[in-house]
Amino acid sequence: MIDALGVDLARLDLRARAAIEALAEEVIALREEADTLRASLADAALLADNDALCPVFNRRAFEREVRREIALSGRFQTPLTLIFIDLDNFKTVNDVYGHAAGDSVLLKVSDILLARTRETDIVGRLGGDEFGIVLAHASLEDSRRKAAQLAGAIDALEVRGEEGSSLPPVQIGASCGVVEWSAGQSPAALIARADQAMFAEKARRKGEGRTLR
Repeated sequence: MIDALGVDLARLDLRARAAIEALAEEVIALREEADTLRASLADAALLADNDALCPVFNRRAFEREVRREIALSGRFQTPLTLIFIDLDNFKTVNDVYGHAAGDSVLLKVSDILLARTRETDIVGRLGGDEFGIVLAHASLEDSRRKAAQLAGAIDALEVRGEEGSSLPPVQIGASCGVVEWSAGQSPAALIARADQAMFAEKARRKGEGRTLR
C-alpha cells in the first residue's frame, strides 16, 4: 500500500513514518469493509429476487424479467412465449400429507423446470403451486412442445406414505398454458392470457377423466 503511494519511508522521521503507516492500515481496513459490504449487497439482491422456498425467481422478480424480455423482443422483433404452470392435486398433498410434503413437491417441480429449460429461459414461482417460464427466441409451437415435456415429467411425480401407511398415494400433475407475446401487449396482460390458457388446459385434462384438485 505504501509503495503504491510512492512514499520513501526511509527519508521520513519516526513520527511521519508512523502516521503514514497508520493511514495505510486504515485504508486497507476500509477496502476490506467495502468488499464485505459489496458482497452483502449482492447477497441481499439475490435474496430479494429469489423465491422463499424454491431456487427460482419470486413473482416480483419474474414480472420484472418479463418486462425486460418484452422490451428486447419488441426492439429486435424476436418471438417471445410464456408458459403458465399450475400443479394438479397439490391441495390434496397438503391435506393428506401436510405442508412439508407439499414443500418437497414444489422443490422437485422447480428442479424439473430448471433441468429441462435453457439457461436463458426465466423460471419463477408465481405463488402457491403456480410457476411461470419465459422463453425468448422460441416459437409458440416449440414452447408448446416444451410445455408438454415439462407436464410429462411432473405427471410422473407421486407422493406416497411410508411402507405400511394407510394414506392413499397422490399423483401430481401439471396443467400448462402457453401463449405468445404480441406487440403492444403489457406484461400483466401476457401473464393473464397464459393463466387463462392454463385453465383451459386444466379443463381439457379434467375432460379426459383426470381427478384434479
